[in-house]
Order: sequence, then C-alpha cells, then structure tokens
Amino acid sequence: MKRVVILGSTGSIGEQALDVIRRQPSRFQVVGLIAGSNAERLREQAEEFNVQHTGLGAEAATQLVRDVTADVVLNGITGSVGLGPTIAALKAGRTLALANKESLIVGGDLVTGLAKPGQIVPVDSEHSAIAQALRSGAKNEVKRLVLTASGGPFRGRSRAELEHVTPAQALAHPTWDMGRVVTTNSATLMNKGLEVIEAHLLFGVSYGDIDVVVHPQSIVHSMVEFIDGSTIAQASPPDMRLPIALGLTWPDRLAGAGAPLDWSQATKWEFEPLDEQAFPAVALAKHVGRKRETYPAVFNAANEEAVDAFHDGKIRFTQIVDTVSAVVDRHEPPQQLTLESLAEAERWARAAAHKLFDK
Repeated sequence: MKRVVILGSTGSIGEQALDVIRRQPSRFQVVGLIAGSNAERLREQAEEFNVQHTGLGAEAATQLVRDVTADVVLNGITGSVGLGPTIAALKAGRTLALANKESLIVGGDLVTGLAKPGQIVPVDSEHSAIAQALRSGAKNEVKRLVLTASGGPFRGRSRAELEHVTPAQALAHPTWDMGRVVTTNSATLMNKGLEVIEAHLLFGVSYGDIDVVVHPQSIVHSMVEFIDGSTIAQASPPDMRLPIALGLTWPDRLAGAGAPLDWSQATKWEFEPLDEQAFPAVALAKHVGRKRETYPAVFNAANEEAVDAFHDGKIRFTQIVDTVSAVVDRHEPPQQLTLESLAEAERWARAAAHKLFDK
C-alpha cells in the first residue's frame, strides 16, 4: 500500500487523484492533504479518507511534506508557489508525482540537481505520454520529442482575429476542464511553451529537438520519434485519471485507471502545424529555456500577472504574450542562481509587468 500526500487536493488534479484512490482503496492510503483556500471541501476530503494531516496554502504544504512520511507526493498546486513543496519532497526522498510544472520550470537546475534518477514522475498528460513512449528505445536512439496541443478555443485564428477575444471566450476550452490560469494559458499556447521547457528539463532533450503539433482531438497526448524513423505515440481518451494513476504507481500500471479508446467507432485524428505568428508563446519559451538562469522564472511570473490583467480588462488577449516577451527582454539575471535570487527575479518580473499595464 502506497502512502500518498496530495497537494492541491480541492483542485481539478487533486479531485481526480482522490477519485483514482477511491476506486483502489487497497492500493493507497492518503496521509496528507493540502488545499489552496477551500477549507470546507478539504474538511470533507479529510473525513472521507480519514486523513489527520491537512493544511491550507503553499507554506503549509512545504511543512507537511517535511513532517509526514509518505511514499509519493502529488504536487497539484497551480503556479510557482509550488516550488517550496517540490524541493521539500525531493529533499525528503519522496517520489514526486509532478503536475505543478511551474515549480520545475522556475526551479530549473536547482530542482533537477536535487532529483535522483526516476524521482520525478510527470503527471501532465503530454509528459506522461513521452515517459511511456521513451520506454520503447534507448536514450541514444531518440531523435525528437513531439508535444501535441489541442490548439485551444482559438485554433485556426490569425493574430488579427485574436485582438479582441474576450476572457469568457478564452475560458471555453474545447477539451479540458481546468482552472482560469491553465485554461487561459492553453488559449495563448503559453501552456505548451511551459511544457516545452518542462520536457527539456525532464528528459534532457535539446530545444531544437522538441516540436509542437496541433492535434484538436486530444487523443494522442505526445510522441517520440526515434532515429530509425519510427514514431511511438501514446493515445487515450482525454482523461487525466490515467496519467495521475501512473504518477502514483510508476513504472507500474493501475488496472482500470481510465477508459480505453473505442475502436468499434469510426473516428478521425487531425494534426496541423503550429501557427507561430498567431501563437508566439512556444518560440518565446524555447528562447527563454535556452537562456536558463532566472529567465524561466521571469517568463512564468510575468505570464501569471498578464493573465490576471487580461481577465481584469487591463490588456487585450494578444498583449499577454507581448507583455511576457517585453519583460523577458528587460531582465538582467543575477550572478548566482539561488532560491533567493529566483524569488527576487519573480518579484521584479511581476512589478515590471504592472508597469507595462499602467502604460
């Protein structure tokens, strides 16, 4: 029986993780729960799963990870505030089932330097798919990674057509049910940019060998192309329970974690090239990733502020990525990469973004 701590338990990832555990009570014991602010739902979860250790917020999450013995920590917190719990889990020797991509992207070398081989198990559907596909060959046989993107609600639109889209339209994702920040990031494809950086850090593949293709059906979650011309794709219905279950049990599979595809019905899968003029976030992410240091932290922090500004009516949709790009261009990295310099870079990026909004 695996002892599990779930961070972000009342969010989408946390609720689905508890559903996986609910179906397999003999396989898992929930020993800790952390929510963002929904204390009532947290209380209900703790009562159902008989959990003694609970808390609210990222600081409580970091402390709980340090104090509670667990086999797996599922980090489903949204945003860079998940960095502290990620580092705590790695230092404590826990397997880290990582849905909080921002902590890896922001922490960069600080996080990967702490992780033992296999200690971080990706929960994002794209990176879970890559991890599964990579088992088909040796590392030196990998030619490139191909991340799939649904294209979000604005697939096929030109930059000019994106100028005046509304927050409500940006939140109307055709496939996934996610929170405001992640859903908006999917509309700008900033989420895919972040995932490119995450893929580089997780799998050690150069940015020139990581591509993005638009796949609106969200059935093929990502692919690995090998040097002999073979491409291995992982396909399943768009349901996060499967990658969550793999995150909890990796490298083993959990029977019945998700529904399989129905091959008795006719279907069509489409793949389209990414329009980088309309959606420049992926190219910007690769630029930021190559610069390393505190640039990814600045990239992520400026984006979080820009998303809020868009929903508050301060900037247009297209200005989200434009703002991030402008802040990145103004950034001067510190001489040494530390947790303190990362935090300072984030503070600077948020302030710099607000100066641009005020203009």
